[in-house]
Amino acid sequence: MAADASHAWFPDFCRLPRLAAVCGIAELVVLVISLSPLRDQPWQLEEFVAASAFALWIALSTALALCKARPWINRLPMPVGILVASVVPVVVAVLGAGLMRELDRGLLLGYTQGAGGLRFVLSAAVLAGLIGTMTIRYFYVNDQWQAQVLAHAKAEVDALQARIRPHFLFNSMNTIAALVRRDPVTAERAVEDLSELFRAALGAGQGESSLAEEIHLGERYLAIEALRLRERLVVDWQLAADLPRDLRLPRLTLQPLLENAVLHGISRLPKGGTISISARVEAGMLRVHIGNPALPPTPADIGNGHAQESIALRLAHFFGSGARLTHVWRDGYYLSEMLLPLP
Repeated sequence: MAADASHAWFPDFCRLPRLAAVCGIAELVVLVISLSPLRDQPWQLEEFVAASAFALWIALSTALALCKARPWINRLPMPVGILVASVVPVVVAVLGAGLMRELDRGLLLGYTQGAGGLRFVLSAAVLAGLIGTMTIRYFYVNDQWQAQVLAHAKAEVDALQARIRPHFLFNSMNTIAALVRRDPVTAERAVEDLSELFRAALGAGQGESSLAEEIHLGERYLAIEALRLRERLVVDWQLAADLPRDLRLPRLTLQPLLENAVLHGISRLPKGGTISISARVEAGMLRVHIGNPALPPTPADIGNGHAQESIALRLAHFFGSGARLTHVWRDGYYLSEMLLPLP
């Protein structure tokens, strides 16, 4: 039985970015050898090209062999699998170097004949074994780190869901209960908005959303809070006409920031204030600003930092290092900025 994908520990060498990385490592090794101060004279261009071609050949052959052997290696105990994987580049290098020696003999070039030929094969095997083992180790550690980041992001989503449900649900239900008799139409609309919001919260860690859906969800959330805060809450949406509304996003990205603006800003001010939300495209990036008046932040504002940390983590996992989420309080005003790279 094949190993379950969730328990596959061996790095995947079948992906093109990883194959490119393997080729880059092989070329770097050739460059380091060519610049070695122990050599009597520098390599000629022909020697460098030949060494590069040989190294790339060994590197790609090893990567493809590990790609094909990955399902079988994953079924082995990890120590045995690491040993087997470390032997693969050595075997490939010995076979490749042996083939090169035979070609050299047939072409009568004289580069790898006699004792020098045996040294060439052994040197290629040792180098391939050392570099291959270190490369496998590097990709293994990198994959484990990425898996931990993803697991942490999912844990943050679960914690965010657990946090959003109680206090917001209770406040909203109290508001709806007060509206049922005097304004049943508004109460019905509030129930629909609440249902839509919690449906999104339940699926926050699964699948994707879009910018249009996140904006719609934010509007629904603020509509519910406006019923509770009344004239104390003013919302100012400034959305550019050319927004990429179909841009894919992690679920529940915008709403927690709006929730922070309400709970840690507007609701604490006796006179309330205005939440300003702007979104526009700048230099190939989507820039979203959320600003609101607020009292100075205190160490007790743990929930605020928790939500922002969760969103920043999920955005980094979704978009890579190009995504940023920053926040600053200055002169009684709190500003959050989300910067996302556009495809």
